[in-house]
Amino acid sequence: MIEILIWTVVALVAIGLYLSWTAGRLDRLHARIDAARAALDAQLLRRASVTQELATSGVLDPAASIVLYEAAHAARQAEEEQREVAESELSAALRAVFGETAQVDAVKEVPGGEDATRELGAAVRRVPMARRFHNDAVRAARALRRHRTVRLFRLAGHAPFPLAFEMDDAPPVALADRPGS
Repeated sequence: MIEILIWTVVALVAIGLYLSWTAGRLDRLHARIDAARAALDAQLLRRASVTQELATSGVLDPAASIVLYEAAHAARQAEEEQREVAESELSAALRAVFGETAQVDAVKEVPGGEDATRELGAAVRRVPMARRFHNDAVRAARALRRHRTVRLFRLAGHAPFPLAFEMDDAPPVALADRPGS
């Protein structure tokens, strides 16, 4: 009788340890999502800020300046529900203005243009990486949350189901290549 009681306690402790470990892993994944989302938001804000700065610097023609400024402003001011669409529109505007190397070369010839294009190129290249890190963390958390054990014991608590950030982040061809490499 005592032997059955001991094995029952051992089994319950093992199950408790497994559930605790799984809940901790899920918590770490949610923290990773939060950190990745903050990094993505920072990169999106940086891209919009650099775009606005370039649009108001006078190195672009007026039509391109207006297109870029309005797209960047819309991306910075977008509500959370509209953020993916606004960021995609900024990507499209950047591709429209900097789709050809000739436009980038013209900007580089203007005083301060070399630094502006280098900074914009770096910002444009970092957005897809930040989005990939965020979406990878979301994918891992979703996979763990789909397990029966997690659902049965409600190990996710009241945390919202993680959502991926889907946007068009394809960089303009002329800015996608690293300068000097």
